[in-house]
Amino acid sequence: MITKSDTSIIEDALTPLDLEARLVWLASRFAEMGAFSSSLGIEDQVISHILFSKALPLRVFTIDTGRLFEESQSLLSLTRERYGATIEVFTPNSDNLQNYLNAHGPNAFYQSVDLRLACCHIRKVEPLKRALQGSEAWITGLRGGQSANRAGIPVAQWDPDHSLVKVNPLFDWDELSIKEYVHTHNIPINRLHGKGFPSIGCAPCTRAVAPGDNPRAGRWWWENPNKKECGLHLHSGENFSA
Repeated sequence: MITKSDTSIIEDALTPLDLEARLVWLASRFAEMGAFSSSLGIEDQVISHILFSKALPLRVFTIDTGRLFEESQSLLSLTRERYGATIEVFTPNSDNLQNYLNAHGPNAFYQSVDLRLACCHIRKVEPLKRALQGSEAWITGLRGGQSANRAGIPVAQWDPDHSLVKVNPLFDWDELSIKEYVHTHNIPINRLHGKGFPSIGCAPCTRAVAPGDNPRAGRWWWENPNKKECGLHLHSGENFSA
């Protein structure tokens, strides 16, 4: 059984390795007890490419919030076909979603941060909890350069909410390295990346950004730019509300 004390051991083992070696090590250490959450973004497609190409025994899943771009849905199908891969899909609890919609309407997230976070919790956080049940390691595509919130993230950290180790094997990669890897390996990516969308979430909460802008500037653009997360990567007690 994984414990918090294992985190430093995992961090020491992964830090000196390259990305492929990190994922191979994780597959060896956790096998079916490790799960990779893909948002189908460009970073996640890099990790998926390695996992599927090397047939590494780690679960891969994504969350269909019900409000994804059509381009994201198309990429999910394309990725499955390209690699002959299994990608589990988790969706919001229908009763919780129905109650929210009845009480607040479909676009209440524009009204306040609290309503937006409530929507994210139903559509993302609760499905994630189900997806991670029984796992000992949660693998993400987070990079330190993605936003102010994510600067300085370690390669491994203890997640107290899910009682597992959260691993960020791309923590030290920059945007150029990601794009070069995608080009070299001809990895399928979301068509929206070529239209000014470096970070892609739900359609009503994401817009294109200008060249040179922070990659996550187009996410929840109406909120405080330094405090924008959906809740997937926050621990209990942390608050990124404006």
